[in-house]
Amino acid sequence: MKKSSIIIDVVLDDARVPEQITWSASDTTAETDNKAKAMMISFWDSTDKTALRIDLWTKDMMVDEMADFYYQTFMTMAETFQRATQDVELVSDMKEYAKNFYAKFRDHQLKENKA
Repeated sequence: MKKSSIIIDVVLDDARVPEQITWSASDTTAETDNKAKAMMISFWDSTDKTALRIDLWTKDMMVDEMADFYYQTFMTMAETFQRATQDVELVSDMKEYAKNFYAKFRDHQLKENKA
């Protein structure tokens, strides 16, 4: 059996706010750590039937980057659900929600920028 590891390092400021997130994986050819401004990790606890989550973002992550991150995460979650369940209707609903979310965000940003 092969073992693979993912290592995540988070540098915090004095107020314990993330300043830097880097990660590396044992099964990669990358020679340096990968940088990230945000991360979401979910684990499924089948005993308690609950999702355990770690959500972090650095203080230099912009609001528009967060919206992009969420939109792309929604879309990839839908694709993962498709592969796992083959439920085309629910996947379509999830992707439609993601598109509406992103459109509303852009409209909101445009209104704020005009004010």
